[in-house]
Amino acid sequence: MLNWTEADESRTARWRSESGSQPPKRVMLADDRLAADAAYRLASEGTALLWRGDFQNARQLLQAMARRIDRKPRKPPASPIEAFNFYRQAQSQRARTLGMLLLPLEADYSIPLRRAPNVKEACAEAYGAGDVPSVVSLRELLGVIGAHEWRKKGVDIPALGERIHPHYGVFSPVRGEYLQLVAEAPLPSSALAFDIGTGTGVLAALLARRGVKHVVATDQDPRALACARQNIARLGLKGRVDVVEADLFPPGRAPLVVCNPPWLPARAHSPLEHAIYDPDSRMLLGFLNGLTAHLEPNGEGWLILSDLAEHLGLRSRAWLLEAFDAAGLNVVARLDTKPAHPRAADQTDPLHAARAAEVTSLWRLAAREA
Repeated sequence: MLNWTEADESRTARWRSESGSQPPKRVMLADDRLAADAAYRLASEGTALLWRGDFQNARQLLQAMARRIDRKPRKPPASPIEAFNFYRQAQSQRARTLGMLLLPLEADYSIPLRRAPNVKEACAEAYGAGDVPSVVSLRELLGVIGAHEWRKKGVDIPALGERIHPHYGVFSPVRGEYLQLVAEAPLPSSALAFDIGTGTGVLAALLARRGVKHVVATDQDPRALACARQNIARLGLKGRVDVVEADLFPPGRAPLVVCNPPWLPARAHSPLEHAIYDPDSRMLLGFLNGLTAHLEPNGEGWLILSDLAEHLGLRSRAWLLEAFDAAGLNVVARLDTKPAHPRAADQTDPLHAARAAEVTSLWRLAAREA
């Protein structure tokens, strides 16, 4: 619960935070009279600002606070891994500071502020049915609104020839280069495939559209499971793709097992970041070490993995090859592609050097013969 004082009375409301952050201990009321410099100073010191002014003015204030953060000078890194650590620290501090601008939500998710949009449907998708008044950071609420728009219009997937509709908290398949690799790799069999950590269900759908007769797609996250099932149904693939809850592998063996794990071995700071950050490479190693037990004879495991971690100094190619060997796997072949996303060409990005050198690979792996 968030606690504050208003009109000489103690008030409380449910605190909403997808990142799991604790409610701020210091809360002051703020409105359109608050200057951006003062708001930035208070937020940087850990004072939350519960907004009572105009909604659109709150958005403008958040943007002004972000500009002040972005103007701060950066210490030049001495190495790629230091650049990554500086970047993560800066992103974390930025999120904490901007997360101090708070908005009230009524029990039905209406916003009791002037010029506030209707966010009821977006909040219900993210948080479930409303029941009590709550408080959320404006930064998080804007993410909820943005996710709702992505869910409505979908993401065009050229390799699939269809649109995929991501749900809030489920990573959107905006990087099409790895999907193209899956669309082009030669299928070892069209009978059965497992898609491990399916997310939106895009790889399972792509495999089914390539002619795989039965695909079993797994995930542990309830949002991902709901998202994948909805996308599979929308694409008319419900009879050919089963979406099941599982920790990595479903029971049994398949001639093709596909996995696109998080690419960077680091700790996630929010649920959405679990699609990017894999602490201690747990999912990657779990997939590799369990693969031989779930492959049919002459089957293949497809590992789709960026080498960004290698360019950042977080993992080496030698480490990856040793992990293959330790899991009893041989490399049959490797398909490579360069990323086409805008960040790869953005020279202002603190991680530009690593992103510009990045290669995404589809490793075709097979169990080593005894």
